[in-house]
Amino acid sequence: MNIYNINDENFINSDIYKNFIKENPVNGYLKIRAYSASGAIPVRGLRIVVSTEYEGSTIIFYDGFTDTSGVIEKIVLSAPRLTSDNLDVPSKIVYDIKATYPNNLVDLKYQVNIYEDIFVIQNINIVPEASSGGL
Repeated sequence: MNIYNINDENFINSDIYKNFIKENPVNGYLKIRAYSASGAIPVRGLRIVVSTEYEGSTIIFYDGFTDTSGVIEKIVLSAPRLTSDNLDVPSKIVYDIKATYPNNLVDLKYQVNIYEDIFVIQNINIVPEASSGGL
């Protein structure tokens, strides 16, 4: 399986990217909120990788870290267009979210549906292991 990064100029010029954008020509949005202690403590420095599978390949759309508030504000993701034909069951694309923390203290996986012009918030509750001494 090939892995591509959306920021790679060679990938942007590829047929895989052109086909993907043809099927997903508009944007949806994702916000990450990472915390511990039932939302009381933000988790800074949590690595977030957002990707999707397409035509047997993985496309990475975002690779970054939560800020001091435990947040990544606005990740722009490609989505299929909403039409009058699909309003009852709107078209969506599924993205994978991988959340990791240094020294393998955290390794979590999520999936999120992204729709045209919809802002999705993914909460990530980090529960440190008792032997780890916290985050």
